[in-house]
Amino acid sequence: MTRLPTHIALIMDGNGRWAKARGLPRTAGHVEGIRAVRRAIEAAGKRGIQYISLFAFSTENWRRPETEVRDLMGLLKRYIKSEAAEIHQQGGRIVFIGARARFEQSIQDLLRETEALTANNTGITIIVALNYSGRADIVHACQELAKKGGVIDDEAVKNALWTAAYPDPDLIIRTSGEERLSNFFLWQAAYSELYFSDVLWPDFDGAALDAALESYAARDRRFGGVSAA
Repeated sequence: MTRLPTHIALIMDGNGRWAKARGLPRTAGHVEGIRAVRRAIEAAGKRGIQYISLFAFSTENWRRPETEVRDLMGLLKRYIKSEAAEIHQQGGRIVFIGARARFEQSIQDLLRETEALTANNTGITIIVALNYSGRADIVHACQELAKKGGVIDDEAVKNALWTAAYPDPDLIIRTSGEERLSNFFLWQAAYSELYFSDVLWPDFDGAALDAALESYAARDRRFGGVSAA
């Protein structure tokens, strides 16, 4: 591959279907999905990708059954506690985007502590979207700009988004065969390349990532201009 993306974003879909196909509870799919997160981060780091965004929990996910949401919150806490130290040791940086206030205080504290622990690391940056949606991101940015006043233009909105500190994703990968953004990175995806994989998220691995990267490398990214070829 001659050209790699600086920033990839992953819409991790298919945990429930993976579990159902094996006669397992949905929670088992989420547990296996966490293992896939670890593989994806390791694979991206080895391939020299600088940023990886993970759509971990959307604003719409609160509509799921209460028991499933409770299980997801428990898994979230266990994952962060178990992975943060290792990612820190390897030089990775972890940041969280989204509306945190809806989470219980123990989770908010854990997010803040994890960011502080890894803040000075210079390896891969892992951007975890929690209670996030693209529309909520844009609305929040507009609200912040309205408070400040002044000119509202493309640059002003970009700098008011939760992702202001990071480059827009070059490549957005969605698993499980679905072909939509599902309210993720609506502003940021303006010129992202999209790749849809039939692989269910718990089965995602380095080979699946390489297939997406090979597709990306073959794309002609013109950003509204004409091909250089």
